[in-house]
Amino acid sequence: MPFVLELAVSLLIVIGAVFMLVGSLGMVKLPDLMSRLHAPTKATTLGVGGALIASMLYFLGTDGALSIHEVLITFFLFLTAPVTAHLVAKAHLHAQGGAGLPPTGGGCGWSTFESTPETAASESPSSHNKG
Repeated sequence: MPFVLELAVSLLIVIGAVFMLVGSLGMVKLPDLMSRLHAPTKATTLGVGGALIASMLYFLGTDGALSIHEVLITFFLFLTAPVTAHLVAKAHLHAQGGAGLPPTGGGCGWSTFESTPETAASESPSSHNKG
C-alpha cells in the first residue's frame, strides 16, 4: 500500500478518535440533556464516520475494490444520527412542557406547543358557537 494512502488512513483514524474523545468528554461534562445531546451526535457522525472512511480507503488500497459494507454503514449512520437526536430533543421538550423556551421573535410560537395565528382564529371558542 502506498505511503500517501497509509497516511490518509492514519489521519482519518486519528481525526475520528479525537472527535469520539471530545464527544465522550462532552457527554460527561455538559450539564443538561439538551447540551449533552449535541456532543454524542457529532461524535458519532464525525468520529465513526472518519473511521469508516479510513476503512473504505484501506480496503480500496489493499483489495482494489470499494467495500459496500462501509458505504452502507456510513449512509445509515449519517441518516439516523441526526433524526434520532431530533426525536430525543422533541421528546425532552414535550416532557418539560415547553418550560424555559426562549421567545421565537415572530408572530408564531413554537410549532410543537402553540398553533399558528390562522389555526388559532379558526379554533377560537367564538367560531365553534356559530351555526
